[in-house]
Amino acid sequence: MASPRPLLDVGRLDRPDTIVASAPFRFLVARGQLDDARRHALLADFPHYGSAGFFPYEPADCGPAVRALVEEVRSPAFAEALGHRLGIAGLGERPTLVTLCDSLNRRHGTLHTDSRSKIATALLYFSETWPHGSAGCLRFLAHGGDIEAMVAPEIPPLYGTLVAFVRADNSWHGHLPYEGQRRVLQVAWLTSEDELRRKQKRGTFSRWLKKLAGGLDRRLGAGRGINPRRY
Repeated sequence: MASPRPLLDVGRLDRPDTIVASAPFRFLVARGQLDDARRHALLADFPHYGSAGFFPYEPADCGPAVRALVEEVRSPAFAEALGHRLGIAGLGERPTLVTLCDSLNRRHGTLHTDSRSKIATALLYFSETWPHGSAGCLRFLAHGGDIEAMVAPEIPPLYGTLVAFVRADNSWHGHLPYEGQRRVLQVAWLTSEDELRRKQKRGTFSRWLKKLAGGLDRRLGAGRGINPRRY
């Protein structure tokens, strides 16, 4: 019996419209990365958390198509393919942390660089359409002082779009305030197993806290301006 076709074929990373940049930090934007024939299954199997923000991957939250996709993004083959295009040797040997997001509130997306525990991060989007203009569209930035200081066109979170970047002290990114459904799978390659355990423990606590105080989190984010930043 033939093996099923992969959901995320690394050969698609070399599409003609893929953007690979080295300055001001290394990043990649690749569209059309998910098998369109599996779109319905992936959307049906995506978790519904009932609270905004990113949650640590738990197989019980997801249907079989999303579980299969998580196995692909955690594979050394995918990490090495991405690392090759981002100039990172041995990325497939690094521990991985997968988180998923079903929706955001306005507090999310403030300008930041990611923590030093991350070597690289990839984001894979699932929205079938995006009628919200610039709100919620990822931006890679020249610095952390102005969300309009884009170094590439902003990225709508459309189905099959993959973005990835190398964490650096100047790897500024974020998006304009948005509240509502915005489905994302995030995979981060970390510096050590200790960092993975720490983030997993923190994620478990954060999951409980978000479910308990999601309404408060939403109210705190309601007054967010467009340029706040965090490190």
